[in-house]
Amino acid sequence: MGKAESIKTSHANRVTMKPVAIKSNLRNQQRVDVKFDIAVETESGDKLTCTTINLSRSGVMISCNRGDIKKLIPTQQSPAPGHWIAVKTAFSVPVLAHQPVSVVADCNIVHMRRVARDEFHLGINFSEFEGNGFDYVDRYVAELLADSKTI
Repeated sequence: MGKAESIKTSHANRVTMKPVAIKSNLRNQQRVDVKFDIAVETESGDKLTCTTINLSRSGVMISCNRGDIKKLIPTQQSPAPGHWIAVKTAFSVPVLAHQPVSVVADCNIVHMRRVARDEFHLGINFSEFEGNGFDYVDRYVAELLADSKTI
């Protein structure tokens, strides 16, 4: 094997990686079953309320009806890998004692499946949190996971 004679990093440029063209692992974080309302806003400004099914540190699975799906995914087909649908979500988690905290996050719809005639499940990955949103979700999920291990 040959050896590199010199490695110069003074001229190295920052490289932006493109998203992988295949579906990411949809189960890369432990999920906890939760049920609460979540507000979803599309890039066009449509606002709707759905219900969460489960939550992880990297995303949330929500349940929507056909009318909501038509607003969120006009084609009513699961997004193609790399062509995810950007949305903004807002929800509350009870991290602080006696006072829930709000979490607002920019997200991408990465998965859709029909589970009943008028019920669809959407897999949503968090891409960026406002403020301490990630810390709140992390603490809430950790608390629920710890509680499930003691039962």
